[in-house]
Amino acid sequence: MKKTSSISEHVLDIVVYLILILVVLITLYPFWNIFIISINDPIDTIKGGLYFLPRKLSFASYQTILTDSEFVGSLKITLLRTVIGTPVAVLATSMLAFVLSKKELLGRKFFSLLFIFTMYFGGGLIPYYMVLKSIHLIDNFWVYIFPNLISVFNMILVKAYIDSMPAELFESAKIDGANDLVVFFRMVLPLAKPVLATIALFIAIMQWNSWFDSYVFTSSPGLKTMQAVLVKILNQYQTGNMASAAQQMADSAKRVAVTSDSIRMTATMVSTIPIILVYPFVQKYFVKGIMVGAIKD
Repeated sequence: MKKTSSISEHVLDIVVYLILILVVLITLYPFWNIFIISINDPIDTIKGGLYFLPRKLSFASYQTILTDSEFVGSLKITLLRTVIGTPVAVLATSMLAFVLSKKELLGRKFFSLLFIFTMYFGGGLIPYYMVLKSIHLIDNFWVYIFPNLISVFNMILVKAYIDSMPAELFESAKIDGANDLVVFFRMVLPLAKPVLATIALFIAIMQWNSWFDSYVFTSSPGLKTMQAVLVKILNQYQTGNMASAAQQMADSAKRVAVTSDSIRMTATMVSTIPIILVYPFVQKYFVKGIMVGAIKD
């Protein structure tokens, strides 16, 4: 027998949909507004009144940004640290999680607590800086890679996922003569693909969005990341120096007329869109990786 919905249920559904639509609009509209300002004629943007569509389509701001040597160089550094840092960190984190998941490991609980301890307590920025300086990582590209190899939070996710795998699977492999490396690379990594894709997304976003390490640990302009340059642009805008900075960019880009707002919005879009495009490729693994890794300790 088909169940009929009451009027109150229909009203409730309408209210829920309206709330969801409102949340979507509130969430997406600021991003859309930044986008239309970035593709509108910079001089026309000064008039204001841009809400839903650009009045005069123009890619002059993108031409200025993408031909600026400082910004392009920082984009290369950001791409390089993301492309190198993400797979290396995923491998290091998953290997540590695999080792700590082995019940026969001596001092397993002690080492696990030792890593968890670092999540809550740290030496501070100055001791951290001194350690990096002592191992010659200051003003070095590898300062973006080595200190970020292990994330304890990501390690806990992977360890919980590995713990959820049947132990008999690994025991049968050992009986067949497989050592730990074979088990890890041929069994653990393929089976842990959902959680590995999840932490890969976490690490990629962290590497792409990081700016503080570039700001503190590097002084060479050739090592600055895109986010650090973006922070510089935003700070110049807030302190009133962006007009001259925007004009300098325009002078180096075939004298294209740009404004401080157009440069700020375009730089934001260029730094945001690439990492957003990564998400659809790992979305199917994301929820599964988080949920399965969370249901068993």
